[in-house]
Amino acid sequence: MSGRQVVFAHGKESGPWGTKIRYLADLAVAEGWAVESPDYSGLDDPADRLEQLLARPRDAERLVLCGSSMGGYVSAMACQRLQPHGLFLLAPALYLPGYPGEPDDCPSATVVVHGWQDDIVPPANAIRFAESRGCPLHLLDDGHRLVDSLDFIGQQFSALLRSLG
Repeated sequence: MSGRQVVFAHGKESGPWGTKIRYLADLAVAEGWAVESPDYSGLDDPADRLEQLLARPRDAERLVLCGSSMGGYVSAMACQRLQPHGLFLLAPALYLPGYPGEPDDCPSATVVVHGWQDDIVPPANAIRFAESRGCPLHLLDDGHRLVDSLDFIGQQFSALLRSLG
């Protein structure tokens, strides 16, 4: 079994090594975590992406799932089966048509970052998720892609990783 691993899940319109994932992956590596970012390109159905994530080998002693948009939905929905130690969600596509279900068994170390100007996933969806779990929610003056908030996102992500050892 390997040590600590972060598994990223990219959004519908991005790729496995987009700007946010590259930035966060560098931070994770600097903290001593291995990183993986599966390619979900061409899989437009969130259920197909969830199945791909669930099919990956489970060999980390400490697992953190990190997802953006559709990848946030996939990461959150995978918690029941994968039992991660941490969950980091960026503008998660929860409670939207075509994205069924309520995430179960999300870890206590869950952090959500969302933009007030998100025109794809309403901030109310992130509030609903965070409120029902009592987890930290950071609502920022940014849009869906959160491109103006990378420094803050990085600080929150690094803090989550450090809290998990």
